[in-house]
Amino acid sequence: MMRMQTEGETPMEMNALLPQQSVACGGAVRKLDVKKLTEAWRRDRAGAAADSAEVACSTAPAEVRESIDEDSEIDVRRRVLRRRVLIGLVAAASITALLCWEYLPGLLAWLADAHAVRAFVSDHAFVSRLAMLGINIVQVLLAFLPGEPVELASGYAFGFWEGTALCLVASGLATSMIYWATRRWGWKLVGLFFDRSLFDRFSWLKSAKRLELIMFIVFLIPGTPKDFLTYFAGLTNMRFLPVVLIATFGRIPSIVTSTIAASAVGSGNWPLVACTLVASAFLLAVGGLMYRRLRSRTR
Repeated sequence: MMRMQTEGETPMEMNALLPQQSVACGGAVRKLDVKKLTEAWRRDRAGAAADSAEVACSTAPAEVRESIDEDSEIDVRRRVLRRRVLIGLVAAASITALLCWEYLPGLLAWLADAHAVRAFVSDHAFVSRLAMLGINIVQVLLAFLPGEPVELASGYAFGFWEGTALCLVASGLATSMIYWATRRWGWKLVGLFFDRSLFDRFSWLKSAKRLELIMFIVFLIPGTPKDFLTYFAGLTNMRFLPVVLIATFGRIPSIVTSTIAASAVGSGNWPLVACTLVASAFLLAVGGLMYRRLRSRTR
């Protein structure tokens, strides 16, 4: 007697219950080809799932569809922006190297002489400081660019105290621009630089109590994406002044370790360089542990 397949039961499960059964087809007795039946069943299930997904997408609310389309458009624009910036930087570096190829050995020798660099900076006091300030601001605004090279250059050319001050002033100015721009354009601006997965990773901060204190602690922890957090703060209900103060003074540990190391290199103080690198690695490890504990406690 032929057993009917129940709902939700696979052909393989049915055959396991009736492994030796045969079926009559057109007057002839044939063996049940379970392998082909299983493949056909799986194809039918896959097609049904695809149809269900298509129907769900087509029947989704208009707001949801618009949000999905907007995220896709922002992703494309973010990739295009990053590609153009990187291509522009590589092209500028390549053109500069070609034009100055004859002078490149002398230029590298000049850069290796910290006293010569600082003498040049001293002779062109206003222009050199304005240029470094502008470079710092651009780096913070284009948040996907790493900030450490700029901080190292500041410490190398201007020394610890002045290099640190330039980085902090640039951070305050750039944070002010980012805050008001983010308030104006929201995720349309933030999405140009960051993927939504990174935003989701820090979304617990938006609902955390004592948001400003926790944001300041996260800024102090080495290794956290501070440029992203600067944009992120503009999407929260934090006020302008606390955001600027947190994003500026919260960078001090990172800036100080970079400018101390670079200034020590310029002075030839290699023991201080080694101590700074060891301290930076220690702070990075401790900061990672602190961040995980803070995140687990505030959730």
